[in-house]
Amino acid sequence: MFHFVLKRLLVSIPLLFVISFISFALMNLSPMDPAKVVLQSQGVPVITEELLDQTREELGMDRFFLLQYADWLWSCLQLDFGTSYVTGQPVWSLLGPAFLNTLKLTAVSSIMVIFISIILGVICAVKEGKAVDHAVRGSAFFLTAMPSYLLASLMIWYFSVKLDLFPTNGMDSYESYILPASVITISYAGIYFRVVRSSMISNLQKDYVLYGRACGLKERKITMRILRNSLQVAISVFCMAIPIILGSTVVIENVFAWPGVGTLSVESIVSRDFPILQAYVLVVAGAFVVFNALSDIVNALINPRMRNDL
Repeated sequence: MFHFVLKRLLVSIPLLFVISFISFALMNLSPMDPAKVVLQSQGVPVITEELLDQTREELGMDRFFLLQYADWLWSCLQLDFGTSYVTGQPVWSLLGPAFLNTLKLTAVSSIMVIFISIILGVICAVKEGKAVDHAVRGSAFFLTAMPSYLLASLMIWYFSVKLDLFPTNGMDSYESYILPASVITISYAGIYFRVVRSSMISNLQKDYVLYGRACGLKERKITMRILRNSLQVAISVFCMAIPIILGSTVVIENVFAWPGVGTLSVESIVSRDFPILQAYVLVVAGAFVVFNALSDIVNALINPRMRNDL
């Protein structure tokens, strides 16, 4: 198992380097000169070519591109993502707390998504083809097709404005998590419960189910066995659901004024704060790679035959 984990981690390293290179190259692909952005944020009234050249030299932008990338990557490995062009503060001092807030929302939402997906998947598999199955799948199709910002707006109007039950912004208490986490859960549980349902229906056709019923085992025990076998297939999907939720909180965070990386990234796009955008892309994309590797490792723990596939 140790060799499998080591190989899987080694495979992820080149991909992380590619992601870091793309993240750094984003600044150079922008039509806006970073030096001009810095001078504008400092309130310089007249920007001359001399000032631009001086700012590029101070920021190290006059050097060869690969040298800039190498220095930036080495700094990133030490959690030094540079300095914000707009505020002049270290990027990590802004990104770190915001990323922690996003992780809190992602953790709560992911637990709810997995829990609801398993419950709905089991119900629909056991009641396949019946009214409950059709009702749940129809409702899930309608809710997942609805844009998240529209669903969030409707929930704010009903639960916050009309009923005055939950706050509409910030993260002052546990109640602040309820609406944004519920919107995320509704948007994603309607997708992932189908994985559990499909896997369980497939396992229902297996011989061990027929044998268990023939031996007189209780239906609850058979269902739990089917669920355990089905989750071996669904676990990789659930592992990848976490970074997907992490990367898709941008809309929800801005609707609910959640102080996370989604809100910070939108503010950085508006102000063209490239260092924060680079760090955001690198961190979120890196999360996808890490959770993808974690998914393979967990699956290998459950199914030893996978250890020989890498």
